[in-house]
Amino acid sequence: MQPAVKCLLVDDLEENLLALSALLKQDGVELLTATSGAQALELLLVHDDVALALLDVQMPDMDGFELAELMRGNKRSRNVPLIFITAGVRDQSRQFKGYENGAVDFLYKPVEPHVLRSKVDVFFSLHRQKQQLAQQLAQQLEERTQTLRLNEMFTAVLGHDLRGPLSAIMLSAQLMQARAESEVMRKAAARMINSGKWMSRMIEDMLDTARARLGGGIPVKPQLLALDALVERVVQEQLAAHPQRQIDLTVNGEMTGEWDADRLQQVAGNLIGNALQHGDAAAPVRVELDGSATECVALSVGNAGEILAETLPHIFDPFRSGRYQEPDRAGGLGLGLYIVAQLVEAHQGRITVDSRGGRTTFRVTLPRRVKAGVGQAPTGR
Repeated sequence: MQPAVKCLLVDDLEENLLALSALLKQDGVELLTATSGAQALELLLVHDDVALALLDVQMPDMDGFELAELMRGNKRSRNVPLIFITAGVRDQSRQFKGYENGAVDFLYKPVEPHVLRSKVDVFFSLHRQKQQLAQQLAQQLEERTQTLRLNEMFTAVLGHDLRGPLSAIMLSAQLMQARAESEVMRKAAARMINSGKWMSRMIEDMLDTARARLGGGIPVKPQLLALDALVERVVQEQLAAHPQRQIDLTVNGEMTGEWDADRLQQVAGNLIGNALQHGDAAAPVRVELDGSATECVALSVGNAGEILAETLPHIFDPFRSGRYQEPDRAGGLGLGLYIVAQLVEAHQGRITVDSRGGRTTFRVTLPRRVKAGVGQAPTGR
């Protein structure tokens, strides 16, 4: 059922309010009456979504112009259409003052009932259309929200169910590699294992995305660890996968803190892997750890090459891959940086990206101590 349309009537004479109420009374309309400006303001504090206000100009203590000015200064009532009604002589300067105070019309008494009713009905009709549009938009938003939630639940279930058969494929490939008698078979098994690892990473990204969007964040289990040792392991793993590339690691300051080791390994691995994959292969990837601050540490990963300007504002959005100013060499779902941002957020930290002057650098700042659970702090995106 559509809510009633509210109309505010303000006049210091009771007989005028009775006459206006009788004229404008109709089904689906709620008339709010006030005999002073102060009473009108009280009604506006109680009732929101008022469709129209009819204000008498000549009132004691607070006239209609003063009331209109106060209404325009209030967020709840500033957009209420105003019609001034006065018994005074016709004065063009007073009309201009009324319009300056936000009036949509200025009427003189005695008011022709048919004219007033017609004008008021126009605003009532417009307000009903506004209400219907708001209801339709709310319904569409709810339907789309439910659809997205179902899609995310489907993604979570699908990602979970894929891990079983993938594990069987990986075990079979490893067995085949161990027992292969020819180099061709060993290379084929190695390709299967690498492809399986790649698929496993994509599945984990899908599951983390579902956890973040369905559960409100990714849970972390902090423990005391040395971040430099963790990042050093990630660097060695990446060099083993990219033996032809160079990664320069520098460490400054104290690097111990309480974080989730698995999650930070995921952050470092994703950022360094992206830098190797997208950056200029002729230039080294630079990884810097800064623990000189007392309360936080910083991890920076930089590479040669710039991200396209139109992509940069959306770099942490899901299903968007960062496009560099050269042919794209990437593959994947475009979830990596989204997951990184969510993991940094779960650690109550911040992540930023700077891409200019021929270089791109991601910087992660983490507090040294993180509360267990699901992080909700905003990122620096």
